Amino acid sequence: MNVFVTGVAGFIGFHLAKRLLDEGHRVLGLDNLNPYYDPSLKKDRLAQLEACDGFTFRLLDLADRPGMETVFSENSFDAVVHLAAQAGVRHSIDNPHVYVESNLTGFLHILEGCRSTSVPHLVYASSSSVYGGNTAMPFSVHDNVDHPLSLYAATKKANELMAHTYAALYGVPCTGLRFFTVYGPWGRPDMALFRFTKAILEGKPIDIYNYGDMQRDFTYIDDIIEGVCRSMFLVPRPDPAWDGSRPDPGTSFAPYRVYNIGGAHPVHLLHFIDVLERTLGRQAEKNMLPLQKGDVKATCADASDLEEAVGFRPEVTVETGIKRFVDWYRSYYRF
Repeated sequence: MNVFVTGVAGFIGFHLAKRLLDEGHRVLGLDNLNPYYDPSLKKDRLAQLEACDGFTFRLLDLADRPGMETVFSENSFDAVVHLAAQAGVRHSIDNPHVYVESNLTGFLHILEGCRSTSVPHLVYASSSSVYGGNTAMPFSVHDNVDHPLSLYAATKKANELMAHTYAALYGVPCTGLRFFTVYGPWGRPDMALFRFTKAILEGKPIDIYNYGDMQRDFTYIDDIIEGVCRSMFLVPRPDPAWDGSRPDPGTSFAPYRVYNIGGAHPVHLLHFIDVLERTLGRQAEKNMLPLQKGDVKATCADASDLEEAVGFRPEVTVETGIKRFVDWYRSYYRF
């Protein structure tokens, strides 16, 4: 297959591209290598991909309309996996404009490219953040998600609405994947596991929000990639059971689906930190803080729809996942 992967130098994009290349597919990867976090980490990921046969890289910003039109006009894709976005709940509070440019304008350019070239399947990253103010656990794709708590979450919800519009108007098959707290080797430095590991090894305190009373459905990167790959090969079709008088947000009369990818086993933050401490062989100095704006106290995925559709559900435990991350961190940073 010829697969277009955006955000290819990012955490998830890198792992997906590597998996596809290892399986013999051809990948055109796009990234703007922005400095939201250390670009050297992105460049090191990219260097691994550039050593693989079948990989081509384009340095380009999603918001560059002429550049994006050229990418689609000069290539024929069997699938597009759109992972590029301005990430970060907290960052969106202080820097809202970049989220509109990347996550809304950029996504429009992806949709237009898929429409104009009749791409057989668009798979795109949504987020567990769309559940916002919802408190009923586990979170289900069949629940209403109209109460976001951050602009980042609002842009991801908007992506789902935009994708549905293109599925309904133009028949573009779209699958949205709501990722739940992804972690693992080559992860993002702004994420909790990376920040905690760095601080503990450097003898610095770690910030723990809501005084530690938080739970997250941590999902290991390999599980995320397995779910993405299986979803790529399951092109959505209109749901004949969809009823406009009782609209189901997770399906549609159009070729559109949304799935959760999460372990369905939320882990208390303090237990997560305890596992990390035992793995590192060091105790953390804990700085207890109140809940931050835009954050939620708990997440838990109902991944039954994904399991029913593609026969897979995440299975890597936090004990295993944290050890793999720490092993990578010590090797990469020679710590």
